[in-house]
Amino acid sequence: MKLYSLSVLYKGESKTVLLKAAYDVSSFSFFQRSSVQEFMTFTSQLIVERSAKGSRASVKEQEYLCHVYVRNDSLAGVVIADSEYPSRVAFTLLEKVLDEFSKQVDRIDWPTGSPDTIQYTGLDSQLSRYQNPREADPMTKVQAELDETKIILHNTMESLLERGEKLDDLVSKSEVLGIQSKAFYKTVSVAWPLLGTPSLGFPCLWAASSLPQPP
Repeated sequence: MKLYSLSVLYKGESKTVLLKAAYDVSSFSFFQRSSVQEFMTFTSQLIVERSAKGSRASVKEQEYLCHVYVRNDSLAGVVIADSEYPSRVAFTLLEKVLDEFSKQVDRIDWPTGSPDTIQYTGLDSQLSRYQNPREADPMTKVQAELDETKIILHNTMESLLERGEKLDDLVSKSEVLGIQSKAFYKTVSVAWPLLGTPSLGFPCLWAASSLPQPP
């Protein structure tokens, strides 16, 4: 079981902004970690943009799951984990983090905040602590209150796209992806079918752990 990222975002009327994030990319190739981290940010923003306020959802892509919780006040959290990580624990973590964040960071700063300006330091420790799901045991009350029937499950990232919308276009227009990451996406999109692997709705995010590594 593994947690890869934990993010807090603000769902604005026209744009979703990243407020703070923590990542664990130690399982990826050193030379690809920067791109993988950028794509985690890109994925988190996309999921929040396509999720309604007051909703919880999980997006499945191969052996990975992205869990999102968007509160009615537009504050949102995203956890990216492997499929073995318990969903209830992931949502417990999101509930806890967003509650702490909203108490420590003034609401007036949410719409215009950024990782550099937001003074909140709890994500790294929470990401590390919750690598072991049993650390969530003290939160059983919150878990009991969480109605799993209200969690929307999307089977692929592509299911979040609107009719006629292409992921390639979203990647090329993204402001959070650097030139290197966009080039990495194009390389993986071409290389993936050549490896005899079925096409993924969002291959670039996890390709670094699947493509052959240089000696």
